[in-house]
Amino acid sequence: MSNEIVLAVKNLSVVFHTPDGDVAAVSDVSFDLRSGETLGIVGESGSGKSVTASSIMRLNNSITASTTGSILVSGVDILKADETEVRRVRGSEVAMIFQDPLSALNPYYTVGKQIAEAYLVHHPEVSKSDARAITLEMLKKVGIPNPEKRIDEYPHQFSGGMRQRVQLAKALANRPPIVLLDEPTTGLDASVAAGVLDLIRGLLEEFGLAAVVVSHDFSVIEMLTTRCIVMNHGR
Repeated sequence: MSNEIVLAVKNLSVVFHTPDGDVAAVSDVSFDLRSGETLGIVGESGSGKSVTASSIMRLNNSITASTTGSILVSGVDILKADETEVRRVRGSEVAMIFQDPLSALNPYYTVGKQIAEAYLVHHPEVSKSDARAITLEMLKKVGIPNPEKRIDEYPHQFSGGMRQRVQLAKALANRPPIVLLDEPTTGLDASVAAGVLDLIRGLLEEFGLAAVVVSHDFSVIEMLTTRCIVMNHGR
């Protein structure tokens, strides 16, 4: 494993502006992620771990939240970069698996179209037929049964565990060096969750990716990560 730092979070603070006043969700958080490493962020609900992950993707609403500090992703400060650069980094340098795949996937488009579009954004020179072939390969890679048929189905036609696998296929299609996983087994029963975790661990190893795993579940942290940090009240 290379010792290169691929993600550096320095003095990250996030304050939400509410009608009742400002609320500090994250306060002066710093950590590094090295190439090929899997880092866990563990903490109870409301501790700030998911807000930290969304900040790395610069998904916090700039009107309702103030985000300060620096977040270097492959040398690019996400918090200071312009929108064009942020769009380039999202998906190609860092991708995120959200805890609710039904909300994360667009209900109006087939899963195949969504994966292919995520790939074409960063590979505009690739034909739609080649993007479809790559999509099919990714669906096979994440263990979707009968992928030739299911590529043209919609998110609501998949179970929770299969939707999470589709999210993985979409996130990993561009082979980003960093993957963020926010509560990857939320809402899944124990046997399905174990299968998803096995898949995630195998794909991270196969592709040699660095990952940040956000969870309140120590068994998830133990299974996937090599090192963990604990968050409590935003620190």
